[in-house]
Amino acid sequence: MPSKEMFTETEHLQLAIRETLTQSRARTLQLFEDVSEDTFRLQANSDFSPVGWHLGHIGFTEGLWLLEHEAGFAPLFPEYRRLFAADGLPKAERQNLPSFTEICAYLDQIRNQVWDYLLEAPLDSRAWLWHWLVQHESQHCETITWVLQLHRRKSQPVAFVPKEKKWPVAVVNVSKTAKISLPDPGMIPIEGGRFLLGNDRLEALDNEKKAHWVQVDSFWMDRFPVTQGQYQQFIEAGGYGQSHYWSAAGWQWLQSNPVNHPTHWMAEGGADHPVCGVSWYEADAYARFVGKRLPTEAEWEKAACWHPAPQDPPTKRDYPWGNQALEKHHCNHGGLQWGTTPVHQYAKGQSAYGCFDLLGNVWEWTNTWFHPFPDFEPYPYKGYSMVYFDHQHRILKGGSWATQSPVLRGAFRNWYEPRIRIHFAGFRCAYG
Repeated sequence: MPSKEMFTETEHLQLAIRETLTQSRARTLQLFEDVSEDTFRLQANSDFSPVGWHLGHIGFTEGLWLLEHEAGFAPLFPEYRRLFAADGLPKAERQNLPSFTEICAYLDQIRNQVWDYLLEAPLDSRAWLWHWLVQHESQHCETITWVLQLHRRKSQPVAFVPKEKKWPVAVVNVSKTAKISLPDPGMIPIEGGRFLLGNDRLEALDNEKKAHWVQVDSFWMDRFPVTQGQYQQFIEAGGYGQSHYWSAAGWQWLQSNPVNHPTHWMAEGGADHPVCGVSWYEADAYARFVGKRLPTEAEWEKAACWHPAPQDPPTKRDYPWGNQALEKHHCNHGGLQWGTTPVHQYAKGQSAYGCFDLLGNVWEWTNTWFHPFPDFEPYPYKGYSMVYFDHQHRILKGGSWATQSPVLRGAFRNWYEPRIRIHFAGFRCAYG
């Protein structure tokens, strides 16, 4: 076998893509170990398709873009098109699925043709599409994990028992512009100025481009995501029953969805874990409760990725810890822990400002509506991001414990309706 030094630049890229696709598929299939046929086929929630559909959709999407659109091949298993296409059947009608073994065989046949096409694909101009497909699969892996968690919660529900102790309420009260120590030691000052928002690198999705300069005023950011112990104060103070903590839309949502605690609640030992499974409305209500607010997308990304070194020009970094590739000691991600971890556990993953857990553990709600950046150009198709620029979806940043490494970066943008509370979402607060 020739040494890597003997390969051309194109061959190096082909090897890297093959290795990335192989690793991604291995992570996907690992999620289906010990999954029953019923769990494979059934919906756990009306907002999500069965996990088996997601597996078939991953293969269908790979074949559609690489084999049909790029290589011009005839579709494999054309009878699967309506079943596995994103705009095919309604989610409630996606439960009549082939078996796990049959879908795996379908994925293998597509992948074998993909390997053949990789040898002649124009990677110099179309490598971004291969990156997009890896990220597409990674995003569906997280959705599969969400749905599997929902199935498990149905079979093993966790009882919510609030503690009897009444906690003091920590309310922030500082000047918006004064350079003084904040009474809340859990917040960090972030200086104002111009900041480069977005991402123009090869792996960037359409909604991350184009990177552009924005003005961010000085503000304070929580060092850690809000913990379950902190959120307990809001619950025990009657936060779910007092309208003045809620926006008008949030209070209306709560009346139609009478909940009294987050979806993912640890009955024991979770005080220093991030609160997980809250809607944007709940996050906003808690922030009002403690006299703070949710950060904007630009504030969050600056706290995560900006390096304000006084001796050098400020620089944008790929990750909170720098540009070093993501490793398991940086953050809780990829399902390695199968759940959240204490917010202070990953000291090596903190940002230049000293914020912890900005990547992994839980997605973090921001106060920004999902919107296009200047000079936005949709790809690989208009429906990927454009249809969600509707002022109905809030941006989440940072990834969760279930997020795979290909989509873990400071510039990545996730989006959901404010009402959604079944994903692995938490938040941190800002002030100023």
